[in-house]
Amino acid sequence: MQANDNTCWLVDLGLISYGPAFELQRRLVSARKIDAVPDVLLLCEHPHVVTLGRNGHQENLLASAQLLRQMNVEFHHSDRGGDITYHGPGQIVGYPILNLAAIRRDVGWYMRQLEETLIRATAEFGIEAGRRAGMTGVWVEASSDSADGRVAGAEKLGAIGVHLSRWVTSHGFAYNVSTDLRYFDLIVPCGLRGKRATSLERLLGRAVRRDDATSRIVKHFARIFGREVRGVSRETLEENLRQEDVAAYTTV
Repeated sequence: MQANDNTCWLVDLGLISYGPAFELQRRLVSARKIDAVPDVLLLCEHPHVVTLGRNGHQENLLASAQLLRQMNVEFHHSDRGGDITYHGPGQIVGYPILNLAAIRRDVGWYMRQLEETLIRATAEFGIEAGRRAGMTGVWVEASSDSADGRVAGAEKLGAIGVHLSRWVTSHGFAYNVSTDLRYFDLIVPCGLRGKRATSLERLLGRAVRRDDATSRIVKHFARIFGREVRGVSRETLEENLRQEDVAAYTTV
């Protein structure tokens, strides 16, 4: 499949466990480094999983291994930046595999653009989201709620954690749409004590279709990074990677 320089394949993996998604990213990063594939945006949803970033602190995991097993929550170490986070059903997880050398060689800028993507997508639902100094991610000012004991203050709607290898990105963002927020009680989210997570549905007080949120995220991602997004099936992606694996093997 031929691609323009600004082409970005969009692949929706659906529900996929963290381990296979991580391995797919690893293969894509290797392929992207040699231009065997264009930029790729993977979208997915994970079964319950807690991941600890390379700069994370184990003490921010508040649950025992036994409790995690009882709740069917996996635990994985990750090579992304940041501390500890939770992924689960009702959350849109995005893994951009981009060659920043062809866009802008600036890690801080890249992270701010991922935040901007989620901020703009959130605005389309009538919610003002933004950044907080010293706290990576996308935040909203929430009002107090006596029903669940929440107090007014900044709550996290979207998390950012990335990894770069020779300017090729992996990992990315997690955006809470209809996420069961009780699972965040298993951790100190992103290592920030006293801060809580929220979701789009909680803020709106109504149900939100995943596709409605996804389409907005993809639209703003394409505009912000100047990519021409083209939907590609997982089968097509895997076939391209298999061809690259064969080519690499036969040239050894």
